[in-house]
Amino acid sequence: MADLQALLFDVDGTLADTERDGHRVAFNMAFDEAGLDWFWDESLYGELLAVTGGKERIRFYLEKFNTTFAKPENFDAFVKGLHEAKTKFYTQLMAEGKIPLRTGVEALINEARAQGMRMAVVTTTTPANVTALLESTLGPDSESWFEVIAAGDIVPAKKPAPDIYIWALEQMGLTADQAIAFEDSLNGILSSSAANVKTIVTINEYTKEDDFSKAAVVLNHMGDDETPFELIAGEVYGRNKLDLALVKEIFAKA
Repeated sequence: MADLQALLFDVDGTLADTERDGHRVAFNMAFDEAGLDWFWDESLYGELLAVTGGKERIRFYLEKFNTTFAKPENFDAFVKGLHEAKTKFYTQLMAEGKIPLRTGVEALINEARAQGMRMAVVTTTTPANVTALLESTLGPDSESWFEVIAAGDIVPAKKPAPDIYIWALEQMGLTADQAIAFEDSLNGILSSSAANVKTIVTINEYTKEDDFSKAAVVLNHMGDDETPFELIAGEVYGRNKLDLALVKEIFAKA
């Protein structure tokens, strides 16, 4: 078996609870700015998360939940403009420090960096959103800690397609059996597993009922000294926080 060479991190829901308190809020701010009476509450947004990608989520909303909306003539430009406004507001929320990293995330990233472990971001969110989150939580130079930022429309088919993982691995010159992924959702685990990448899942309120049978381990969060994680599925060998040693052991034995 190959040695572990890289950690591949999803962003939304994995590094931070960005969906409920970040993206959802920013979407509503964009709708208000555009003079639309749309409002995505927490329950509705949970249903919209069935689709990955912000522009795709707007289209899904209009196809399934707001079917009477009269689409403007240049619909593609309309959707793009709404999404750009949403990204602006999301970046603003991040700059204000409204969204902290999830338990244990910063410690694992710092440990991996200190030990020279290669890291990448593999996400469907936009590059601007990735930058906003990393800079607001880990510092202004933190984006450079990640060898590859695979984000947004860099590949045509978004998660649950495996394309974004395949692309990231190619950029790093790695094979699937040399990396481990961190995900939080069904679309995420479908993407990583289809790319044959072993995956650790940390659930959140939106994804706790998802099918994670393809994951190596499923936890409620990564855990730290003060707040140990809860094991939902898999084996953690008597540990209660996800440090690099445990990640390597999960990788080796999965």
